[in-house]
Amino acid sequence: MFKGVFHMAAYCFFDILEEIDPVKMQEYRNRIFPVVAQYGGKYLVIGGPLDAVEGSWRPAFPVLIEFPSLEQAHRWYNSEEYRDLKELRLAATKGHAVFMAGNAI
Repeated sequence: MFKGVFHMAAYCFFDILEEIDPVKMQEYRNRIFPVVAQYGGKYLVIGGPLDAVEGSWRPAFPVLIEFPSLEQAHRWYNSEEYRDLKELRLAATKGHAVFMAGNAI
């Protein structure tokens, strides 16, 4: 077992299945990065090629954001600063979102 120093980070995984309004989605992209950073978030993955090696799940367009804690991720997601952007994203896309906590080195 690894005996390093761990902290409990949180990860917000979004799988964008379909973009239904490109104009709204572009507005979202233009405004989202400073709001995520304001809450200590850091993008780890935005799309890109993937290689599913087990099972049948194939994310369409994965987005992974790391936050210092699950509490901080929820603060961002429920914040006043993100409220309008979240509505914009939900109107522009169809997809799934999952928040998870885990040990990070």
